[in-house]
Amino acid sequence: MSSAWAKVISHDALRAKRKAIVRHNGKQIVLFDTPDGVFACNNRCPHEGYPLREGSLDDRCILTCNWHNWKFDLKDGANLYGGDRLRVYPVELRDGDVWLDLTDEPFKSRHDKIMKNLREAFNDHSYDRIAREIARLRLAGADPIEAVTAALQWSHDRFEFGWSHAYAGAAEWLTLFDERTGDHETQLVCLMEVVGHIAEDTLRHETFPFSLDARKYDEDAFVRAVDDEDEATAISLLRGALDAGMEFTKLERGFARAALAHYADFGHCLIYVTKAAKLTERLGQSVAWPVLAPLVRSLVYSRREEQIPEFRSYGSALKAWGKSTVTDVPDAVQFRGLNAKQALELAAQHGAADPVTLYATLLTASANNMLAYDLNYQQHTDRSFRDNVGWLDLTHAITFANAVRLTCAKFPELWPQGLLQMACFSGRNAPYTDASLDSARWQVGDIEAFIDGAIETLFEHGQAEYIVSVHFLKTFLASREEIRSGAVGEAAQPLAAALNRLINSPLKRKHTRRTAHQAMTFVALDG
Repeated sequence: MSSAWAKVISHDALRAKRKAIVRHNGKQIVLFDTPDGVFACNNRCPHEGYPLREGSLDDRCILTCNWHNWKFDLKDGANLYGGDRLRVYPVELRDGDVWLDLTDEPFKSRHDKIMKNLREAFNDHSYDRIAREIARLRLAGADPIEAVTAALQWSHDRFEFGWSHAYAGAAEWLTLFDERTGDHETQLVCLMEVVGHIAEDTLRHETFPFSLDARKYDEDAFVRAVDDEDEATAISLLRGALDAGMEFTKLERGFARAALAHYADFGHCLIYVTKAAKLTERLGQSVAWPVLAPLVRSLVYSRREEQIPEFRSYGSALKAWGKSTVTDVPDAVQFRGLNAKQALELAAQHGAADPVTLYATLLTASANNMLAYDLNYQQHTDRSFRDNVGWLDLTHAITFANAVRLTCAKFPELWPQGLLQMACFSGRNAPYTDASLDSARWQVGDIEAFIDGAIETLFEHGQAEYIVSVHFLKTFLASREEIRSGAVGEAAQPLAAALNRLINSPLKRKHTRRTAHQAMTFVALDG
């Protein structure tokens, strides 16, 4: 680019003032006359914008912003404490005048610096700086979505046990990003929540490398490897698939089969598979490896909950499914109060019914459970671990239902597993409800408008923990998607009412007394 040198002040005038402000294209630049020469930098501190003209300059040309003690080397703009660099400008003295080179950096140089700075902010989980660097990406003319792609690349091998909600939330925040075209501030909210959450979940984690082997992909072999908890083989099959150019659309059935092979990990496995489909579709093949490799790890390490007593009847219910000849569908009220075994038996008895209609009934049952959640379980301090049930446990039944419908619409042969696992959720949450609660007070009129309004609150959610805001995000979008699908039947009203109650109810996250009581009880019993 051609230089854009400009005469800004006489050297004598600057020498008399020691420092001076000049303005160029809406930007304030501060000049300092020092024994080492004249230096120029942006007047606004890159931290929070306070004026550096009011800063302190030492004899080493180190400029301190007195508001927060950030320190910058005026010779190159380096931040001595880490964090945002300060932009400095080349200076020349010509015939007694001070000239500045106000040329904008070439795009590549500017872009590379922003991405380097974003990586530093990511590694420190510096939320405000992450926001600023993504904003700079857009200002430089780059696609700000690059920040998400980069975060996936930087983090994918730092999850010891695979995916976290950060990746699942990324898929949903990108949905909202795309819906807010032209609203750059709201889009920035979406991106900084994605990058910030991933950064926090991998903060200072070491890397956990994946196997480097690759073998020809075979779906049955992949499912077996996951079932055998053989990460190395499952990863080598994934590598072989990606090396052959296979997209996730060709792999999704294998992942879905593996996810539904067990009532696994509180539904996370299938939920994550559906979010991986959204991420790879939105961001393209370049993210296939960083998205799918940790997802394989999640599937391998997932808890197989149908093996614990509460859900052990899942296997027999699945076998009974194919023997059912009952084509009618039970009412959701029939699932009220049923434990997991009873809910599984009832669902299996109606295995010959239309799966979409049965799905709507089971979704209604989970919505009713959420609507009737007994808040006393948030406050208990003297019960066992199994009763540590909060709002987020109830929301999982909704997001899992959404994942079941999306998956089984593509692969109908998986309906039995999906529906029976929805029955597990119904039975799991039923004991923590209070049938005497007045649900009528939470009913909403215009359901679509209500959910759209709920989603709007996400952009100013005010939650200190990403895990809370991302559960709200996933639950709201899953509910909207289900209602708009037209498949929910009578579930729409209780689903909206349950969301209304969730939004307007206390959500307790830290349980100091409970934790102390349970720790002492456990230690006293087992040492």
